[in-house]
Amino acid sequence: MSFFLITINPTNMRTIILIGFLFFSAAKGFSQAPVENGIIYITHPYIDVVNKSIKAYLEKDIATNTEIFADTAKFWVSGMEKPVPIADALKDWATDFDYYNDIKVEKVGYPDYLHYKDQDQKYVQSWWRWQGTSKKTGEVVKIDFVQFDLFNNDGKIVSEGLYGDFSKLVKN
Repeated sequence: MSFFLITINPTNMRTIILIGFLFFSAAKGFSQAPVENGIIYITHPYIDVVNKSIKAYLEKDIATNTEIFADTAKFWVSGMEKPVPIADALKDWATDFDYYNDIKVEKVGYPDYLHYKDQDQKYVQSWWRWQGTSKKTGEVVKIDFVQFDLFNNDGKIVSEGLYGDFSKLVKN
């Protein structure tokens, strides 16, 4: 029976320890358990509020939308430099009917209510297709978009953002 004796000098030992420490630190970072940050709902009263807002838009019912949005609410859509007060947005939405006939807004998929634990944020994320026929050209314009509505604790929308190619929506 023979035994081998391996000797490691102190510099090599520090290198081995450092490499081992880095390996185990990296392995621990990749093996962290998932942490929930909220709940996603397929039905919720805030989803009903967003649906009511779309219906009010189609019915040119500014009064209902004024009740749905907080007084300080902001509105933003792709291409805008900065959000505008909701009162200005409501006036602008009404002009869609001056330039387009047969306006429809169809739900694409289903909306979700996302309640984030972090900062107690309450969002409705919904997917839509806006469609209207240009009074000037007769062209049917279709715009797919996703909408994010942030709610306050009173159930009012405080921020609405739309992402889509709204450059097709010509008002002239």
